[in-house]
Amino acid sequence: MAGPLSGIRVVELAGIGPGPFAGMMLADMGAEVVRVDRVRAADLGVSGLGDVLDRGRRSIRVDVKNPEGLDVVLRLVERSDVLLEGYRPGVTERMGLGPDVCLARNPRLIYGRMTGWGQNGPYAHTAGHDLNYIALAGVLDHVGRAGGPPTPPLNLVGDFGGGGMLLAFGVVAALVERATSGTGQVIDAAMVDGAALLMAFFRGGELGPRGTNVLDSGAPFYDVYECADGRYVSIGSIEPPFYAELRTRLGLDDPLWDRQLDPDAWPAQKAALVEVIKGKTRDEWCALLEGTDVCFAPVLSMDEAPAHPHLVERGTFATAGGVVQPTPAPRFSRTPGELPDPPADPGADTRAVLGDLGYDETAIAALYETGAVA
Repeated sequence: MAGPLSGIRVVELAGIGPGPFAGMMLADMGAEVVRVDRVRAADLGVSGLGDVLDRGRRSIRVDVKNPEGLDVVLRLVERSDVLLEGYRPGVTERMGLGPDVCLARNPRLIYGRMTGWGQNGPYAHTAGHDLNYIALAGVLDHVGRAGGPPTPPLNLVGDFGGGGMLLAFGVVAALVERATSGTGQVIDAAMVDGAALLMAFFRGGELGPRGTNVLDSGAPFYDVYECADGRYVSIGSIEPPFYAELRTRLGLDDPLWDRQLDPDAWPAQKAALVEVIKGKTRDEWCALLEGTDVCFAPVLSMDEAPAHPHLVERGTFATAGGVVQPTPAPRFSRTPGELPDPPADPGADTRAVLGDLGYDETAIAALYETGAVA
């Protein structure tokens, strides 16, 4: 497969959410990723969700509790550049696949660990989910409207932005360093750390209470509004030229609108803007405001977004295996990534991967017979 990571080999211990997202990002960029699935699938309670995250891998089903199965995974480790795991601290050590063991077998290995709380700290060994990590990191308290509770922003900030993407960045950074040192290392990627990192922009000043600031729905010129047809548009006219464009396009001539940055004027401005936006349908607002410097976009659903002309022209979405999904990003001028193959069924590539590892047909049959692989 093409891409800037072509030639990089990754072994991914199967999991859910941020670990597979990191694996998807690496596969999207051309890495050869082999996912190690359990012989007996675990009930993770998320059937049907996240399948797109598994695209671009081969899959081998291995019982790592079987010594012969463990040896299969360690052979994979020996020929790989990267290992990804998303278990609680200490789990892979108990499996016989901890960093010390793996780096002893392959000193050049980049060992990427994805957890919610990190490898140390009072919470390190406790269960958690995205919502908990962004709560502790000081993110969740600032998401939501004034007078209401914090609003969970899907699981984008902890799992994917502060988790999987952070791990993928760490892997690539470690690969760059290894080109000089020749030595691998362990990456401790924690969602609580990543969520805190994503708040860096806001650490330079003070935020008022939730829902009262420019970027959290407090300001009338940075918010979403309901249209006449019940659909929504987004307005983001922060800078003075863009705000002036908004006033011109919407006919906001009242002196009240001269007070753009006066929070005392915001409630009256917002009430007025609510009524203005309700005067047209979403498509009518698109016809008036798309292509201008108002900083405008319609609020599209996941079903609508792939058909928007801008995203169609850029090829932001594509269909693979009957599923509409985002295409690899970012874009590269010389070594572009490609939309990988659809997700493989668990164990679909067991026999082929074993062959790549040097097992002959007799040895492969024996592994199946003992239940070491499936």
